[in-house]
Amino acid sequence: MWVFIGDKMAEKLILPAEVKVCATCTYWDGERQVDAEMKLVVVADDCTGECLVQAARKPGVTDVRSECDCMWEDLGPDDEAAAK
Repeated sequence: MWVFIGDKMAEKLILPAEVKVCATCTYWDGERQVDAEMKLVVVADDCTGECLVQAARKPGVTDVRSECDCMWEDLGPDDEAAAK
């Protein structure tokens, strides 16, 4: 999918919300669009944001599975906590 932003062309990535990258984490403060019903996150391929846990700038597509100090948390509502 290609989106025009002014004269610049930006490639967008559509990610399943359960993929463990920064853009799908509750603690990542970057530009993204979230479709909770479809469980998808849309980000620009070159977007960055701040990891609120690590207090560091991180690209949205950073694979967090190998980061020891990562506290990745799903963007979706916590259905179990709501049920209690």
